Amino acid sequence: MSWAESMLWVVVPYVTMVIFVGGLIWRYTYDKFGWTTRSSQLYESRLLRVAGPLFHYGLLFVIVGHVTGLIIPISWTDAVGVSNATYHLNALIWGGLAGLATLAGMALLIYRRRATGPVFLATTTNDKVMYVVLGASIVAGVMTTVAGFVPSEVSYRTTVAPWFRGVFVLRPDAAAMGHASGLYKVHTLIGMALIVLFPFSRLVHALSAPLGYLFRPYIVYRSRSDSAPRRPAGVRVRQNRPL
Repeated sequence: MSWAESMLWVVVPYVTMVIFVGGLIWRYTYDKFGWTTRSSQLYESRLLRVAGPLFHYGLLFVIVGHVTGLIIPISWTDAVGVSNATYHLNALIWGGLAGLATLAGMALLIYRRRATGPVFLATTTNDKVMYVVLGASIVAGVMTTVAGFVPSEVSYRTTVAPWFRGVFVLRPDAAAMGHASGLYKVHTLIGMALIVLFPFSRLVHALSAPLGYLFRPYIVYRSRSDSAPRRPAGVRVRQNRPL
């Protein structure tokens, strides 16, 4: 393994984590009130009712699949009687469905931003960069899933997963990551770029929105007719009749 590739899989992950944590601290300190998704539901809600749940629930299953697939070693699944082939097939099927749902939801959200004038005008350059990186990560994940149906001796459970677990115990296995396929490496690099971008984009609301959603107060809407002054009960209004 070359020196540059060794630095890529040993140093860059920790640089990514430092930027992630430091960015969150900076964002909360200097942009506490900007820690939001900047909802555009008031401008358009018909497409959002479909695209929002499709994207968010799909992404939730994608994240859960990534965490379980990378953290759980082969020895654990072997111990409970689940073969690596069975585990891999289930991961491909359910992960593929979740990835397609996420991709479809994101495509609808992007179309909504392009087709709805006020939403498009509210889209910042930062939002566009975020959509590009997030979309690239999702597309790479779907391509990785499709490629996983082709039999291969190289598995993410023996390459990416050991490296990922080693990062958190300060022993990243760069050699294992070096044996991963090019598609796995690209997907990992795009994922690290997304983590770097996370604190500085609207994605940061993912750390507070789920809890805040459970305890947020009701929003009371008042129609235009309700804002008109009402006369007290029993009071008659004098009407001017034409002569």
